[in-house]
Amino acid sequence: MYLEKLRLDGRVAVVTGGGQGIGAACARALGEAGATVMVAELLPERIEASVDSLRRLQIDAHGITLDVTKSKDVDRVADEIVGRHGRVDILVNNAGVAISDVRAEDTSDEHWRLHMDVNIDGLFWCCRAFGRKMLARGGGSIVNIGSMSGLIVNKPQPQSFYNASKAAVHQLTRSLAAEWGQRGVRVNAVAPTYIETPLTSFGIKENPDMYKVWLEMTPMGRVGQPEEVASVVHFLASDAASLMTGAIVSVDGGYTCW
Repeated sequence: MYLEKLRLDGRVAVVTGGGQGIGAACARALGEAGATVMVAELLPERIEASVDSLRRLQIDAHGITLDVTKSKDVDRVADEIVGRHGRVDILVNNAGVAISDVRAEDTSDEHWRLHMDVNIDGLFWCCRAFGRKMLARGGGSIVNIGSMSGLIVNKPQPQSFYNASKAAVHQLTRSLAAEWGQRGVRVNAVAPTYIETPLTSFGIKENPDMYKVWLEMTPMGRVGQPEEVASVVHFLASDAASLMTGAIVSVDGGYTCW
């Protein structure tokens, strides 16, 4: 009974930014559970690499080019996927950007706008476009990738623009959950700690003093791996989390305990 709730056979899952890091891990987790996976990604070479990797695991995977910052492109992709597969059951909003270690007083309009365009505007365009499809069918699950940075202020690197964008993701998650709860669409978010991906290489690989602080601030004393986030995303997307909506699930090695 309980293991069956984690199965996703017959479902269609869309993962934005599914070409690397957490997104690629989420695509694999959902695919291993039986879902047909759509890797929605900006860069064609990442799409090809991710889809090839998934297919080698016998996962039914497909790729589609998507720029989440363009609402009409998001609408087009949603229409195309439903036209091709007949449905969308799961959306993982993973596409994001983090160019940190910039002080607030030095943050340019362009730097601020980039983070808002991708991390919150683009995420909303995807929730809106795919949410419409789910609402029309009477069901679906959306999992947004937020961040512990939406709950606390990171140190030592300044990144007010990123923190603000992820806090907005969390509040949007709750708002959509409240609006759509009685219409069959669940909306949850995960709030990861530092995960070993290209986005965090500036601290893990390039700044040992910063990395030391990160580890000291984390009770578990380590950064996370993409699959550790993907496992939680899989759970939230599945029927095993059928009573959960509007939740912000911390996957942070205890970071927000202190």
